[in-house]
Amino acid sequence: MGNIPHANISWDEYFMGMAILSSQRSKDPNTKVGACIVDKDHKVVSNGYNGMPTGIDESKISWNKGEGLDSKYLYVCHAELNAILNTRDGSQLKGCTLYVTLFPCNNCAKAVIQSGIAEIVYLDNKYAEQTDFKASALMLELAGVKVRKYEGRVPSLNY
Repeated sequence: MGNIPHANISWDEYFMGMAILSSQRSKDPNTKVGACIVDKDHKVVSNGYNGMPTGIDESKISWNKGEGLDSKYLYVCHAELNAILNTRDGSQLKGCTLYVTLFPCNNCAKAVIQSGIAEIVYLDNKYAEQTDFKASALMLELAGVKVRKYEGRVPSLNY
């Protein structure tokens, strides 16, 4: 193989890459969010993306921001919650790290805290100035969940 340089990716890059790849499963036309939960031994515990609840006929629900019953926000399960619910045994989440492409909303922050996840690594926080996201940050801080912005390379998903 000669002197070909070998550039390993970091654990953060690897797991954020998995969260980004998971986000591509979302059918949301505006915001695709992915999550990857890993344990202290760098083993993947679960993945998730934002989508409709299992068994829902998605043709009967709008993916638009809409008003009233036509708003996707009333139906969509967020990536973090899906990753938490996708675990085989919720007790395995204690002390884990959640990699997520978008900073957790208020409800997802509560689920993270209740599940025992110890750290969140997020890619973007585009809603940082909204009250409910400020509350998320405060709850996570008060609960002792470590939160940090992802600083690694972002893989391209152009095929």
